[in-house]
Amino acid sequence: MAAAWGLSRVAASLRAVTPWPRGRLPAAFPRPQVRRKESSSSPQADEGKIHLTDSCVQRLLEITEGPEFLRLQVEGGGCSGFQYKFSLDTVINPDDRVFGQGGARVVVDSDSLAFVKGAQVDFSQELIRSSFQVLNNPQAQQGCSCGSSFSVKL
Repeated sequence: MAAAWGLSRVAASLRAVTPWPRGRLPAAFPRPQVRRKESSSSPQADEGKIHLTDSCVQRLLEITEGPEFLRLQVEGGGCSGFQYKFSLDTVINPDDRVFGQGGARVVVDSDSLAFVKGAQVDFSQELIRSSFQVLNNPQAQQGCSCGSSFSVKL
């Protein structure tokens, strides 16, 4: 019994690092449960939003042209189980949600949105790298030290 459990755990971890087509998550992955905080200061319409920092907006305005926007996806992989993927795109799919601020746009597909609801997208510029990052993700239990992967709250 214990050997079978260990084997299924190995199989599950292998599935977690396999790249999926178009960055979509298969139905086998559990969706994180959204824990709603009862607060009178935050309206319910804000729960499913992605927030953009000023540095993110500024950098997007510098690098995008015309209809381009930043696409945020969540894929299986990374050292913590799931990883963020950023790319510039021009096509908005029917299942995409668009979040904009000051003329900059970030687009998240509905599968990925379940894993980043309420998070903040930032642009960080350091001596050794510059990158877009997801900060303060309420759906993440923990992340790796570089900030590109995370595990979900169950």
